[in-house]
Amino acid sequence: MPESFFVLSKDYLELATDEIIAIAKMYDRFSKIKIISNLVIVQSKTNVNKIARRATFVKTSGQILRKMSGLFLDEENVGVLKNAKSFVCRVINLSSNQFNIPELESSMGDMISKFSHAKVELEDADITIYLIFTDKENFFGFSKRIKEKSRPKKIKNYPHELDWKLTRAMINLTGLKEGETVCDPFCGTGTTLLEAESMGIHAIGLDFDEKMCEIAKDNIKTNGYNSEIIKSEFQGLAKISDRFDGIVTDLPYGTSSKTSEKPQEILKKFFVSIPKKKRVAIMYKKEMDLNSKLKGLKKYHIYRHKSLTRTILIK
Repeated sequence: MPESFFVLSKDYLELATDEIIAIAKMYDRFSKIKIISNLVIVQSKTNVNKIARRATFVKTSGQILRKMSGLFLDEENVGVLKNAKSFVCRVINLSSNQFNIPELESSMGDMISKFSHAKVELEDADITIYLIFTDKENFFGFSKRIKEKSRPKKIKNYPHELDWKLTRAMINLTGLKEGETVCDPFCGTGTTLLEAESMGIHAIGLDFDEKMCEIAKDNIKTNGYNSEIIKSEFQGLAKISDRFDGIVTDLPYGTSSKTSEKPQEILKKFFVSIPKKKRVAIMYKKEMDLNSKLKGLKKYHIYRHKSLTRTILIK
C-alpha cells in the first residue's frame, strides 16, 4: 500500500498531527500512521494530494518510494522521472545531524541526471525528489507539480473574526466529508462557511446580528459559493438539525460579542442546544472551561497572547 509523507509546521503541532490523522482515517479507516516529530507518514490507498489539499499546516508532502539506510540511488529509484522533463532535488533535515544541504542537493541532482533525461529546474519543476532525514529513519520520496487552489476571498472583515487556519483544522477534525453539511451558529463574517465550501462541504450559517449576516452574505457571494445565511439566535439549531451533519464555531466572548449575556452562560446554553449525534468542534476562551467543566473527545489550547488562550474542543 502506498506511503505518503507530510512535513508539518511546528505551529500547533499536536493539532496539525491530529488533523492529518483525521483526514486520512476519514477517507480510509484502515490507514496506518507513523509519527516522527513533525513528519507524519500515512500508509493508505488515499492519494497524497487528496489529503494535502484539505490539510492546513502541511509545509511539504509527497509519496515515499523507500526507506534509506544510506544515500544510494539507482535507476529503479528514479523511475518516477520517466515522463518528466524537469526535476529538482530537496533535502529535508529533521534530524539532529548537520548537513551541507546545498551540496547534498547538488550531488543528488548529478546522480539522478545519470539515470534520467530530465533536466534540473530549480523553479517550477515537474517532479521534486526528496531526501528526508530523521534521527530514526531516512526516506527517499517525490512529489509531482500540482496547481494550487486559490484561497477564498473576503471583501469584508471584522475585528476578532475566526482565524481561517484554525477554522479549517476544526472542520477536518470533525471528519466531515465532501457533500456533507456543516453549520456555524455564530457565523460572523462567514469564515467557517468559506473554508467549508472551499473543501466541497455545504454550509449553513446562523447569526443574531443582521450586520454580520449581511457581511457573511457578501463574502459568500464574492466567491460564488452557495452557503445559506439565517438571521437567528443559536437556539435556531433545533429547527434545522436535520439539515446539517456537524457544527464548527467560535463562541463570542468579551468585546467581540454584542450579546448582553456572559460568555459562560452562552457556552452552557449552547451545549444544551446542540442536537444529539452531531460532530462538533468549538472554540472558546480557555477561562470559560474552568467554570463549565466541558468534556469532549479532545481539547487543544491555542495561545494567542498573554491575556488570551483559546480552547478547541472536539466532541
